[in-house]
Amino acid sequence: MNKRDKETKKIKTTLKIRGMHCASCAVIIEKNLNKLPDTKATVNYANEKAVVEHSKKIKETDIVKTIRDSGYDVYENGKPTILTEMTAEEEEKQRDLKSLKLKVILGAVLSAGIMALGYISLISGIPEIPTKTQNILMFLLALPVQFWVGRVFITGFIKGLKHRNANMDTLIAIGTLTAFIFSTVVTFAAELSINIPEVGTYFDVSAVVITLVLLGKYFEARAKGRANSAVKKLAGLAPRTARVIRDGEEIDIPIDEVEVGDEIVVRPGEKIPVDGIISSGTSSIDESMVTGESMPVDKSKGDKVYGATINKAGSFNFKAEKVGSDTLLAQIIRLVEEAQGSKAPVQKLADVVSSYFVPIVISISIAAFAIWYIFAGLTIALLAMVAVVVIACPCALGLATPTAIMVGTGKGAENGILIKDAESLERFQKINAILLDKTGTITKGEPEVVDVYNISNLSESEFIKFSAAAEKRSEHPLGLAIVKEAEKRKLKLPDPKNFESIPGEGVKAMVDGKSVIKGNEKLFKREKIGPHADLIKKAEALAKEGKTPIFTAIDGKAAGVIAIADTIKRDSRSAIKNFENASLDVYMVTGDNRYTAEAIAKKAGIPAKNVFAEVAPEDKEKKVKELQEKGMSVAMVGDGINDAPALAAADIGIAMGTGTDIAMEAGQITIMNGSLDTTYSAWKLSKDTIKIIRENLFWAFAYNVILIPIAAGILYPFTGFILSPIIAGGAMAFSSVTVVANSLRLKRFRA
Repeated sequence: MNKRDKETKKIKTTLKIRGMHCASCAVIIEKNLNKLPDTKATVNYANEKAVVEHSKKIKETDIVKTIRDSGYDVYENGKPTILTEMTAEEEEKQRDLKSLKLKVILGAVLSAGIMALGYISLISGIPEIPTKTQNILMFLLALPVQFWVGRVFITGFIKGLKHRNANMDTLIAIGTLTAFIFSTVVTFAAELSINIPEVGTYFDVSAVVITLVLLGKYFEARAKGRANSAVKKLAGLAPRTARVIRDGEEIDIPIDEVEVGDEIVVRPGEKIPVDGIISSGTSSIDESMVTGESMPVDKSKGDKVYGATINKAGSFNFKAEKVGSDTLLAQIIRLVEEAQGSKAPVQKLADVVSSYFVPIVISISIAAFAIWYIFAGLTIALLAMVAVVVIACPCALGLATPTAIMVGTGKGAENGILIKDAESLERFQKINAILLDKTGTITKGEPEVVDVYNISNLSESEFIKFSAAAEKRSEHPLGLAIVKEAEKRKLKLPDPKNFESIPGEGVKAMVDGKSVIKGNEKLFKREKIGPHADLIKKAEALAKEGKTPIFTAIDGKAAGVIAIADTIKRDSRSAIKNFENASLDVYMVTGDNRYTAEAIAKKAGIPAKNVFAEVAPEDKEKKVKELQEKGMSVAMVGDGINDAPALAAADIGIAMGTGTDIAMEAGQITIMNGSLDTTYSAWKLSKDTIKIIRENLFWAFAYNVILIPIAAGILYPFTGFILSPIIAGGAMAFSSVTVVANSLRLKRFRA
């Protein structure tokens, strides 16, 4: 699938690769793809994908040819995961997994038979089988294991020779074929007229190693499927049909036949099929798929709805705005897939090691054979050589980073945290300062009535009714906040007459025969209304608290003051405290005056010295750079649109989104529900993911650095210990599974 990158004018092609068995495979393909002119490729062993950015001159057929020339293939029938049907590629993978399971079972049965023959002489009461007969029986049992069960390694080895590549298949094939061919020669030496010393056979090594490695591959494949379950889960959320109104009739059609502009009917309990805007009706909608929040959201005419969210109560109609690959669900899946296919900087060392890994291991195995053949004889030399090539595991190195990234980004998406790439995930956990935009980040971004001070003869409800009615035709946010307060109190508002809006001062109107003047102190002075002294005192106190006082006069007399403020979100204070407890410096930036800024900061728990007030939107970027110049690594958190320059300048930009594609483009991380608590969870997730990656890399490096020398026989001169290739094969299989299993611990992450 291709996606044009408007900024670089390049094409991005993503292909699923088949036939990769280890990290070395990914390195080989990536290296060859990057030889194409003006091309940048990333190949991920864990999710078996190649993401290639290239110019128009390079066609998809050129990329496919390069992959095939490297000895691998692509799933040509693979379709985007936004489809709910199982793709041909997934069906083939299921068949491959079943085939692998069958081979493991057959290999285990035949290997058990070989082991039983090898140790039958130790069981009392059973007649002794002649050595020649015993060897022939083991040969017959090992033959299908070597050339059918283990065929994948041999074919991979042959392809590698053809294309001058070396990977895990090379190591396993060399090790098992050496053991099998040597044992075959020993078994049929007389018939072949070959004189060899009295030595044993190693059919058990050949068969058991193949079976153990395949068993490891089987568990690895299943675990990798679990690691990538987030995308499958998201894809499975999409409904398959939609109920549309066409020619005046309601009809059910497949989801891919829905068109922009269709009127769609949604009944209680149904999934919303695509993105759109409600045209009639009201409902409560579960948007946890988008935001990670379990509480349903009330929706009415004019509100946006998103495909795959669930209609809890009520029915409504809506106009389809985005369908197919343009829906929010499709965008989220695409973003998660791209993040899972990206590489973190911490992976660079593993990639470098993987590129030289197999040749180094083969060199060590040859050296081990030569040394021990001279000093300890053929048997020890053979065991050491086979153990080295079998125990070496480039897979663990290749899986260490991408499996953790896959699980981490997938887990983030489940909790309303969208992470653009692995580099962003790694950089986020390194920050030591976080700069928060005030409006819409710390606060709700919607002014609301917070205090009512009534000195008239009217009841509070009547006072609010007259104040709100005067503002009924106003479009000013502060006036609308008073109207909303009246609606919240279920007050019936009369229509104002002789309405007049005075810019920068307030409004005048007649309400139920009374003249109402609403606005600031300047308007009151111009209208020669002498405010009550207590009213002025109250207004000054409210202003110092960061609230905006609105005076009301009825029939020429001061009646009271209503205070309006942008209140902080319920979780802002706790999230800020969590950041501070984690030793992060928290700052706030706003265009508000110093009084208002410090009042909000105090409520949120941010020190006054960390407040940047009266900062124009275009100057927020400068504040980011000021902190960076002090040596801080800064995360900027903003609304994703107005704060775009600051988000881009920060070490990591975090957009507080409402599920819009604009928000997702603005920052490296998008918090879909706009919650600071979720922002803190995103930081924790980045810390946990990088911790898992470091554990994986440590295990992968330590495993190979410690066990390869042991397999080569480094302990033999001191202890007489030589590692059995069978144990080496088990250890090799165990190492890859261990890395994937460790990554899967991230599934326990709770936001």
